[in-house]
Amino acid sequence: MSVFFVTGALLVVTSAISAVSNIVELFTDSATRVFAEFAGTAAQAPIGPDGATVTVELDSAYLLADQLPLASVVALVLEQAVVVAAVATVVTSLLLVMWSILRGRVFGRRNTTLIGTAATAGFAGVALAPFFGNMGANGAFAAISGGDFDNVVLSANLAQLFGIAFLGALGTTVFMVGDRMQRDTEGLV
Repeated sequence: MSVFFVTGALLVVTSAISAVSNIVELFTDSATRVFAEFAGTAAQAPIGPDGATVTVELDSAYLLADQLPLASVVALVLEQAVVVAAVATVVTSLLLVMWSILRGRVFGRRNTTLIGTAATAGFAGVALAPFFGNMGANGAFAAISGGDFDNVVLSANLAQLFGIAFLGALGTTVFMVGDRMQRDTEGLV
């Protein structure tokens, strides 16, 4: 169990360091690097024989924009904040549940609430981070193309969203039923 506590703490610290690094890069570099997804966009890449250009279809790339609109900068900062908040909330909630279990208290309203909180934070993080990232990418597209290139692609990993929702609902239900069974059977043994 101590491995989970250390790993969880490292995960929170690593995500915070990465977010701070990305935000600092956003404000200090001359060309801001923004992740963008493309929808059926053809491009030329020097991957043919002797470096000849070949037509490829872009799925994703990093855009280098000299200047981003303020709304895009705010969206990219919010993306990093959402990631850190989601990771910290999920890890802290689950570690508190583990701590409670180690102390002999498995079922109870507190653990049920913590499981629900972890699921909600995970779901919100997986849904909101790509949303804010897409807002930043749209600003980069507009800055680079002068508004001529329209490539609005918003994607969220539906498998992750479904998995988090399913596991969150399952975990919350298990802890609610366990809490109810524990209250109903108190004093019987």
